[in-house]
Amino acid sequence: MTSAAANEVAAYLKRRARWSPLEIAFWVFAFATIWLFPGKYLILKDTAILALFALSLDLILGYAGIISLGQAAFFGLAGYFSGLVAKYGIINEPLLALIASGLAAAALGFVTSFLVLRGSDLTRLMVTLGVSLMLGEVANRYSNITGGADGLQGVDIQPILGRFRFDLYGHNGYVYCLIVLFICFVLARRVVYSPFGLSLRAVKGNPLRAAAIGIPVKWRLVAVYTFSAGLAGLAGALLTQTTAFCSLDVFSLDRSADLLLVLIIGGTGYLYGGLIGAVIYKLLQDWIANLTPQYWQFWIGLVLVVIVLAGRERMQGWIAAARGALEDATARVAARPAKFASDRQ
Repeated sequence: MTSAAANEVAAYLKRRARWSPLEIAFWVFAFATIWLFPGKYLILKDTAILALFALSLDLILGYAGIISLGQAAFFGLAGYFSGLVAKYGIINEPLLALIASGLAAAALGFVTSFLVLRGSDLTRLMVTLGVSLMLGEVANRYSNITGGADGLQGVDIQPILGRFRFDLYGHNGYVYCLIVLFICFVLARRVVYSPFGLSLRAVKGNPLRAAAIGIPVKWRLVAVYTFSAGLAGLAGALLTQTTAFCSLDVFSLDRSADLLLVLIIGGTGYLYGGLIGAVIYKLLQDWIANLTPQYWQFWIGLVLVVIVLAGRERMQGWIAAARGALEDATARVAARPAKFASDRQ
């Protein structure tokens, strides 16, 4: 009986983890933008970085229920780390520097997780914000190393794999960021659709009940917080590598607040919320800033008010209905060739 139940659970997880046609179409279009929008590489690059950054917050907020205003701490730490190792020639290969930066951010996430996960949501907000502000002040204090208010200058990023140099138009930088985003998304998706991801949902729903059935609640939260910090660090390292510059702005409250705006727009708890929200946010910012450069924040705020008034649950219902209709249409189109072949036989 136990073996049969285990097989049933394994089959269920396998069905849930299967890529839908809509997901495949999303990523095909994402990579097609490399050729479709040759004049928009810079904003597309920033969108990919913001999407990865939002994905890191969605993992802890949407799946574990950990609210944070301090993701900028990991973003900024990895940003300065990747810039410093490149500036002083410690790690010349961008890929290795990227991985090392992500590990440094993950290490900070692991160390601070034991403090962050104590107390209520309000306590977590204040602690995560405090960690970010402290790191920002440390970077400002040691200006002889970080450049202080002037930013980290003189960063020389070598070509990726010794062949692909970051060009002025942002083509190689965008391709690089998009590939890293896709790899991180696949990893996050694997985590979410694993037994570990299911246990996170149980912890978010009712931590006391989860602990009662044997789930190690504390260590689950520590693990996902550490993983989330690593993803945020990768986003910060990508920003520094593609711009060859890093400033104190990476630790700012605005950086973390933007993530919450992105997830409010795109939704939480289904991974694509951060990606879709980042695309909408950056497109709105670019379009409105061209119309009214001084008041673009007002119009984005108005969009957020409309979302709140319309209701997140109602909008998610509309999105789910549209997604279901698209999936049904895709399935019917895919079934037509098979039906045609059977009729001919």
